[in-house]
Amino acid sequence: MATTSNTQSQLIRTPTVAGMFYPSNPKELEASVKYYLTEAAAKFEPAAKSAPKAIIAPHAGYIYSGLTAAAVYNRLAPARDIIKRVMILGPCHRVAVNGLALPSTEVFATPLGEVPLDMDGVASIVTLPQVKIFNDTHIEDHSLEVHLPFLQKVLSAFSIVPLIVGQASPEQIAEVLETLWGGPETLILISSDLSHYLPYDRAKALDDQTRQAIEQLDAEALSNEQACGRHSIKGLLQLARQKGLTVKTADVRNSGDTASTKDRVVGYGSWYFEEGGSGTTTKDDFGIATRELLATHGQTLLQVAAAAILIHLNKTGSMKLSLNEFAEPLRNHGACFVSLNKDNQLRGCIGSIQAWRPLITDVAENACKAAFQDRRFKKLTKTEIEKNAIAMSISVLSPQTLLSFKDEAEFLSQLQPGIDGIVLQEGKRCGIFLPVVWEQLPEPEKFLSHLKRKAGLAEDYWSDTIQAWRYVTEGVYSKDLPPEVPLWQLY
Repeated sequence: MATTSNTQSQLIRTPTVAGMFYPSNPKELEASVKYYLTEAAAKFEPAAKSAPKAIIAPHAGYIYSGLTAAAVYNRLAPARDIIKRVMILGPCHRVAVNGLALPSTEVFATPLGEVPLDMDGVASIVTLPQVKIFNDTHIEDHSLEVHLPFLQKVLSAFSIVPLIVGQASPEQIAEVLETLWGGPETLILISSDLSHYLPYDRAKALDDQTRQAIEQLDAEALSNEQACGRHSIKGLLQLARQKGLTVKTADVRNSGDTASTKDRVVGYGSWYFEEGGSGTTTKDDFGIATRELLATHGQTLLQVAAAAILIHLNKTGSMKLSLNEFAEPLRNHGACFVSLNKDNQLRGCIGSIQAWRPLITDVAENACKAAFQDRRFKKLTKTEIEKNAIAMSISVLSPQTLLSFKDEAEFLSQLQPGIDGIVLQEGKRCGIFLPVVWEQLPEPEKFLSHLKRKAGLAEDYWSDTIQAWRYVTEGVYSKDLPPEVPLWQLY
């Protein structure tokens, strides 16, 4: 059991899982950490010239998750002498807490030595209403402790801001992270394992959904069973999206791949978040793979969308998709807009701006919404379909990238007519235009004024708090199908 010294000069949290989650002998522990770092360096891509701003790493015993953790810890090497403060947020395993809890200690000890707390950092966040000092939840919890030996080997001198996270909203987490965001001297570390005690194949499928959600910076796609550190992950994803960070996966595996049987496994993943994105998304960045997807599976997407509409019209219930019947690219998370046209005029358009479910599911759901729930139009009728008057297009969206600008003129100068889709947000007001809108509004000034109107803002409105994201699309159109394959007669 961990204990705390009673000295007045310094309060020390001693290790609680040394000898269980990792070796208690200093030489054995150092050799263990070095082994996993070396194995990861040989197995995964080498570190870049700069270190990430934030990482997610697992907190299980080293024999289970050490390789996955090492895959992301190796990426800190370029900032060995730069990172001086590490914010560590780990989930609560022992004593429940509301919000985020700091310890009353001033030092965390491991067999490799002592790590001081950044008391200035502690002081700057302890005044936030969601943060409290509650040592009881720290004493026996392992979610922070297991990371320290890795940090002690990959960094030189550093201090920590250790937080155990209970029930907390993404906004509360993001506020704490924002307060101590700092510069390259500050690293954010989210401690989390993934799925728990599922059969191997089910765990792999669920953990892959988690991977896609994190890579898409999609906090809404994370459910309770996907990650024990989900509250902290959601807060980081929300803030990373606002700040335009990019995220990459270092490794995902489970205990069935490392040191246990495959009947009840625990999932592990590691990710790294990087600053300095240009905010520019080009057709080539996104288009090649998506064009290949649509060339191969575009007809399937159109047919499923048509079937979903016809099933609704025939009052035979909602469409039930068996995901295993579709190719993997269609099962991956994707975001799309489905548009219906009649006589070359829009007849309905609904879509998703963030990828949060399988692409094939997104297509089916948005097709029905475009046909029957777009408030600008009457519901689609059988007669319109029987007359073959309706054409359909599906636009698949890229991930969004945050734009950085100081005023409206600079924002306008960054727009790429004919290429960019834009999300404009001011508080709770939001307007979205697909790239196809440039065909009707080719001038950036008119494009923006109409987008403001769509967001419920005046055309001449501007403020320093407006945010905007760009994305690009690739699409497939029913009229591009061979004439011997009539879309609406397939079902």
